[in-house]
Amino acid sequence: MPIILQVFLCSLTGGLVSLTGGLILLASKKRMKWAEYATAFAAGALLASALIDMLPEAIEEGGDVNLTATFVLIGVVVFFLMEVFLTWFHKHGERNNEGHEHKESTDPVVPMIIMGDAIHNFIDGMAIAAGFLISPASGVVVTLAVAAHEIPQEVGDFGLLLHKGVRRRKVLLVNVLSSLVTVVAAMIFFLIGDTLNISFMPALGLVAGFFIYIAASDIIPSIHSDRSHASKTKKALLLVAGILTVWVAITVLHGVMHEYTHDQRLLHLENGEVMSIEQ
Repeated sequence: MPIILQVFLCSLTGGLVSLTGGLILLASKKRMKWAEYATAFAAGALLASALIDMLPEAIEEGGDVNLTATFVLIGVVVFFLMEVFLTWFHKHGERNNEGHEHKESTDPVVPMIIMGDAIHNFIDGMAIAAGFLISPASGVVVTLAVAAHEIPQEVGDFGLLLHKGVRRRKVLLVNVLSSLVTVVAAMIFFLIGDTLNISFMPALGLVAGFFIYIAASDIIPSIHSDRSHASKTKKALLLVAGILTVWVAITVLHGVMHEYTHDQRLLHLENGEVMSIEQ
């Protein structure tokens, strides 16, 4: 299968899978306790994807540990500032609407929520593209981490839009369209990186910084804030499970892809020898 088709299918699948949390929310709010546990699993998956897969590949690609670390730091700071900006916009819109009836057509918070979701999905597309620029195996691993992270994220977006009075059918349509941003971003950035044959070390460093920031600043503190010891223990175990799942996926998928590449090279060599004999 052509790699560009793999990028398309994985980004599309990842975007649609991330909507499952929101769909369950639309069906029943009572079933959403599992989303908290999915968040803990996502933290482990994001950390493992960044530290076990993306960073080693970025260092190997760039050949400079300090430069790679600099791009990781830039990624952390940029996404921190982005979150601060979006959070301020969100709260500013809510203050402007205090004392007023929330209406779907006039509430400025609604487009802010949609814009924030689209930006997140665009970054997810960049991450998937960066993974596939390393190898198809890394692309699949990054897609897994992105989907695990986005499921609880979409739950929040669905819930906010419903709270603002947006109709269920429109909430679903908006989020489906927003998830397609992931596909567009993945295709664009993969084609740019593949066609221009430029170093993808900066992109890998930035995406690794994004993954580390999301896990360390948002998800892990939320686990610590859980007052239930039993719930906190379950989440800690799921975080470890997320790390182990990605580690196993990286090991297995890279092994499979290595064997496949090796077999393909042998096949090409055998075909070349046959053609030489025939000539």
